[in-house]
Parts: sequence; structure tokens; C-alpha cells
Amino acid sequence: MTGIPPRSPDRASTFGPSRNRVTPLGDIVSTPLRGAWLGNRGMLHQGTEVVRFHAGKAWITCALRYKDWRLPQWVPHHYTILFFHDEAVALAAGHRPCALCRRPAYRAFREAMAAGATPPSAKELDRALHAERLTAGTHRRRLHQRAWADLPNGAFVLMDRQPSLVLGPLLIDWTVRGYIGTQQRPARGNAVVITPPLTLGALDAGYPVQIDSAAKQLAFR
Repeated sequence: MTGIPPRSPDRASTFGPSRNRVTPLGDIVSTPLRGAWLGNRGMLHQGTEVVRFHAGKAWITCALRYKDWRLPQWVPHHYTILFFHDEAVALAAGHRPCALCRRPAYRAFREAMAAGATPPSAKELDRALHAERLTAGTHRRRLHQRAWADLPNGAFVLMDRQPSLVLGPLLIDWTVRGYIGTQQRPARGNAVVITPPLTLGALDAGYPVQIDSAAKQLAFR
């Protein structure tokens, strides 16, 4: 996040939701689902249209508000503002906490991921995450295998071709309308995991990921 001028009108919002929401698989879509966090992958737009998937290896998750800064959307030569339903979605998509507006979370994420070793620099972290979220030389999402029993809360998996959140013994199904249902987490075998392995390491070590309250209500009803 950087200091920027006052907000410019978002013409796209006149006609419905803008295409600036991110799914757990990292796709950028149009949906009225509200975002708890703001995202940054560089300048992805021309006019009010997203025309590229990313513009660099630094994929950041920012706070919706920081100091008195205001964030304009669709401004020429400025990064494209993206939104995430919750932090679990952001982490699954391959983003990490911002070192400026979310400094404590950034430090906690790096330290948890390092598991007692020297935490990586921001550039080292971004390079490593980029290698885990995309197949080299493409925009194709890279998925990973991990035992169902070893998955931490807050991880996302691909189940029946749809993203699902791991929460205790359950999987909470996610759609562009939000969390909508549950199913039992399999007890055996391997999952197809969306969340990058480095991020899984941070979750394993206790990084306190924010999960939308609707998922928790589904899990404990």
C-alpha cells in the first residue's frame, strides 16, 4: 500500500459489481460479495477493465483502511485494487500480508512460516510464493498434495472441482456468493490443496488467519 490521491469515481460501479474480487484459486471475478481485505498484484487494468492476471511477484493483502489514505480504483498508472472475502481466501490465492499497513501480521506470517529459522526477506518470500502458486512460465494455478489429516484450519482445498475451506472435521464450501454449505473432511488419503505449501507452514505454526464468521456459523451450527 502506498500514499495516493483522493478517490476517483468508479464508473463500473454504476452498472453493477466491478471485476475486482479474488477467488481462492486466484481468479479475478465480478461478484457483489463484500471484501474484508484489499489486494494488490500491480497494475492490471486498462480503463475500468482488468486485462492481465498479475504484474509482478509481490501479491499483497492490505487493510481496507490505513491512516487517512484513500484508495482510488481504475486510476491510470496505479495498481489495481482487488478484494478478498476473508484472509483465508487471500492466503489461498497466494497473497501475503502487507509489510506496511499490516506490519504485525506480516511479521507473524514470516516468523510462523520460518518455523524458528531466519525469516525470509519480502523479496525472498514473494519469489518463493510465486513459484508455489503458478506453474513456471504460465498463469496456470499450481496445486499441491497433502494428507487430509495434516491440513490446518484455514487451508483451502479443491473438492469436487470447487474450493472448500478446512475447519476442524469439516470442509466449508466456498462460492462467489460466499460460504454456503459443509461436508465431512475425508479421514484418509491426500487432498488437492490450493493454499501454497509455505502458507500452510504458517498456518501449521499458528498464524491467526481471519475467517469469515459465516464459515464458523456453518461449522458449529
